Amino acid sequence: MNPSNSRIDPNGTRLPIKLDTTSNGEFEPVPLSPANNAANRLAHEAATSNAKHLAISRRNFLISACGAASTLLAFNAANAAAGKLGGFFDLPAEAAFEPSLAQASIGGGKEEFIFDVQGHFVDPNGAWLRKLPSGSNPLSQMPKAGCALAAEPGSRSYLRCLGPEEFIKDVFLDSDTDMMVLSFVPSKPDAEPLTIQTADAVRKIVDRMEGMHRLLLHGRVNPNQTGDLDAMDELKERWGVSAWKTYTQFGPGGKGYFLSDDIGTQFIEKARKLDVKVICIHKGLPFGQQSYEHSQCGDIGVVAKRFPDVAFLIYHSGFVTSVPERAFEGRGADDGIDTLIRSLVENGVAPNSNVYAELGSTWRYLMRDPEAAAHALGKLLKYCGENNVLWGTDSIWYGSPQDQIQAFRAFQIAPELRARHGYPEMTPQLRAKIFGLNAARVYSISPEEVRRYTQRDRIARERLAYLEHPEPHFLTYGPKTRREFLRLPGAGQP
Repeated sequence: MNPSNSRIDPNGTRLPIKLDTTSNGEFEPVPLSPANNAANRLAHEAATSNAKHLAISRRNFLISACGAASTLLAFNAANAAAGKLGGFFDLPAEAAFEPSLAQASIGGGKEEFIFDVQGHFVDPNGAWLRKLPSGSNPLSQMPKAGCALAAEPGSRSYLRCLGPEEFIKDVFLDSDTDMMVLSFVPSKPDAEPLTIQTADAVRKIVDRMEGMHRLLLHGRVNPNQTGDLDAMDELKERWGVSAWKTYTQFGPGGKGYFLSDDIGTQFIEKARKLDVKVICIHKGLPFGQQSYEHSQCGDIGVVAKRFPDVAFLIYHSGFVTSVPERAFEGRGADDGIDTLIRSLVENGVAPNSNVYAELGSTWRYLMRDPEAAAHALGKLLKYCGENNVLWGTDSIWYGSPQDQIQAFRAFQIAPELRARHGYPEMTPQLRAKIFGLNAARVYSISPEEVRRYTQRDRIARERLAYLEHPEPHFLTYGPKTRREFLRLPGAGQP
């Protein structure tokens, strides 16, 4: 492909693996470290050099498997120079030039199954917009706000660029994702950026593409909010939700709740009564100081032990951007992922029981620091269990999840950390569990049956045709600065 024939980033200015400050809107963007900036610089230099070596354009190089491999190798070099050796991207140097080696390192096999349990998009025409101040333009700073769908300057039509059509392209064409769960953000019933009706409409769009096995829906429940417990019946019976999504730090007057208190217990009992016994709980990524204690995980072990028939999926795994990820030692484990682990240990909840750690935003943030990623993943795999860590990406706030997938395929925990702390090696078998097999068990689906459909449905055919001339944009959508973050409606709870 000649660069002049590429409509998107024809000069190859964007890297395929993105290290930037983008947030999902639930936490303030964190500046890149000197090692991150060095990694991006080295990756750009390598792209120029390697594209010249292969006699192709930068853009063509960067959209290839070699381009992604070259970028990860540059990240390795920058992290090693900064003394960060506890985690790395395990691929041969030749992968930057040899497509077969690159594909073997970061490409998926035919039997791979990727089930993303946390996806988002916004309703570009929803009632939530009427709750915003007159003249405000939510999400207008996002990179695609000026796309071709935004036909009316000065209006909010640019939100169409972040709606269902773009969601389908980002997730099912520009990434190797097979299935996704559409999730929800905390909100009052009359101010939801994504309603269950719109989520169901997107599911129907995918169904019409013969992809009826590709999307599942959450039902949003904040049990400390009037009417939410009663609404669970309709969410199950009319909308066929597969799980419940709740935010324990969200509630009237900014006060949250604990799953282990009376409100939380009523919620769990209602889920059991309706026989939808999968509860997804946002933990970590606190909304500032608002009900901070309710964003921590001390209640998880309590309810997991009390309700062994319920699956508790801990979204973000309790991760907090300001809390350094180190080995779990018990002492001082009073914030971040360690609060989840401590709660399991103190309540005698064994690995591979009924508590699952989800990686949305957590893995994406930790990609910038593979040593911290090694500790975070190592701890979760050790204490939650190798069958109980789930793939999630929080897309589309981070654009297409493909770069998260490619980086995870190559990620390895250093042998020294494995030996010292009892972390497992990241084997193909373990990655396969995390990418989809673990979640398939939670949601009682058969990956083999799903693959029979997804390998031949319309989405699969469109993806195959699209890959003849792919046009990935390599953009992220969420806020990248504090100013952009504060401009979000309800900053800290998008």
